Amino acid sequence: MTERLYFKQLLAGVDFARMQPTAAQMVNFVYLIGDTLTRECVVVDAAWDVASLVRIAEADGMTLTGALATHWHPDHVGGDLFGTPVEGLAQLLELRGMKAHVHKEEADWVKRMTGLADSDLTLHEGGDRVQVGEIGIDLVHTPGHTPGSQCFLVDGRLVSGDTLFVGGCGRVDLPGSDPEEMYRSLTQRIAALPGDTVLYPGHNYGA
Repeated sequence: MTERLYFKQLLAGVDFARMQPTAAQMVNFVYLIGDTLTRECVVVDAAWDVASLVRIAEADGMTLTGALATHWHPDHVGGDLFGTPVEGLAQLLELRGMKAHVHKEEADWVKRMTGLADSDLTLHEGGDRVQVGEIGIDLVHTPGHTPGSQCFLVDGRLVSGDTLFVGGCGRVDLPGSDPEEMYRSLTQRIAALPGDTVLYPGHNYGA
């Protein structure tokens, strides 16, 4: 699969959204995942500067055909971040007609945060697979940070959103968080993955 896999990690404030101080402060990662043969790709956690994300994909000869969200927080899907408006899924779907793939437990949260409608969303459960050309992206439900937090597993890479970081995990003191579920996600759901899985987190946190 690796020969056909298109996988790009982009850092807010560095690779895109360079003129947005809040984006640089939040140090979000956004990911592009696709098929180099069909030239289709999806974007994971599109926020801050969606036009630049589209341009980056197009510069690589790729066409965005969908969006995946690890969870509903505004620095990952857009919306209001403590009074700061953040671009995200709503602007992306307006710019490029596509669907946003979210866990079913996140649907109401995503709609409230972004203003999207049911028709804009494709709802999933853990164990589902999103296909991009011949590249399969497996969805791993990892509640704890939020009820519908999910990770994306593709070719030995785990795009974890805010479930798992280098040396730590996501916060569990926010609305919808659950420390017991986070413990189960870390010790049962993620621990069950192969030991050589490579972590790609949602933020550039850590030393």
